[in-house]
Amino acid sequence: MDLYLLHSPRSKSKTIVLALRSYEKDRAQIKDIGSFVKSLPKNIGAGYGGHTSCIEVSTPKARLIVDGGSGIRGLGEKLMLEACGAGRGIVHILMTHFHWDHLIGLPFFTPIFVPGNQIHFYGVQPDLEDNIRRTFCKPNFPVPFENLPASIHFHTLNPRQPQMFDDVKVTPYQLDHPDPCWGYRFEHGGKALAYCVDTECLRVSRESMGADLALYQNLDLMIFDAQYTFLEASERINWGHASGPIGIDVALREKVKKVLFVHHDPAAPDAKIMEAERQTREYYESTLAAAHAKGEPLHALEWEFAREGMSILV
Repeated sequence: MDLYLLHSPRSKSKTIVLALRSYEKDRAQIKDIGSFVKSLPKNIGAGYGGHTSCIEVSTPKARLIVDGGSGIRGLGEKLMLEACGAGRGIVHILMTHFHWDHLIGLPFFTPIFVPGNQIHFYGVQPDLEDNIRRTFCKPNFPVPFENLPASIHFHTLNPRQPQMFDDVKVTPYQLDHPDPCWGYRFEHGGKALAYCVDTECLRVSRESMGADLALYQNLDLMIFDAQYTFLEASERINWGHASGPIGIDVALREKVKKVLFVHHDPAAPDAKIMEAERQTREYYESTLAAAHAKGEPLHALEWEFAREGMSILV
């Protein structure tokens, strides 16, 4: 499975400007602008990202989109280029919930304005159609839902029941978030990834997770909410978001192979997100050391904080 994360950067222009200034200052020392830019710290370079949630999961036969945050605008442009603008595409969009940050990109998703395209929305919530329709409503948006040129369809998913999308099995599981929010487990070719966003992960133990424990088990990749630092998460109970250390604990216990931390706070500067990543690394290393001291070594876990444009082969 290929995973495309659309968590757009706050600004790439500052990277280019900084690189060019340094290049003009000392051409002899900087032979390759590209290598120089890659060497910059994340908070100085392109950053982590500022758009709200949208990812694409693809296999040889299926392409699925999760959520319609502001990142979906760029994905829509990509899809249009691939189709040469023709209205013959079929798009499948899985919705986790209907807070504005997960809907805000839909009115700017170009394929929905092209006659001949088929847009399929999926969600566990029975009010799926009402919430999508409300997004295209005056005075918030000038084009009413009834006037959208594409053919739009709605499908209700059953909780914790798998559904096949060509060669991908998708199963929704409930997350810990104000208003019903559902994560998704994707399985294909013996590989599995889970989208666990937005979640506060208040149910930490296996017993408390109950039937939703399966979302986190036997994963090659877990995409996990890390909007806050650990201290912020402890101060913002019932806000529906977690932190890196919480995801580390779940991943180590369930032997997840890799974790990608997402849903960075759009209002946070890159330096703050970089500090949250540093704190997560410190927590991870101390957890490994403590386990080793007890003679209970933990499995090696790969993890990182996501950035815009990442493409991961699972």
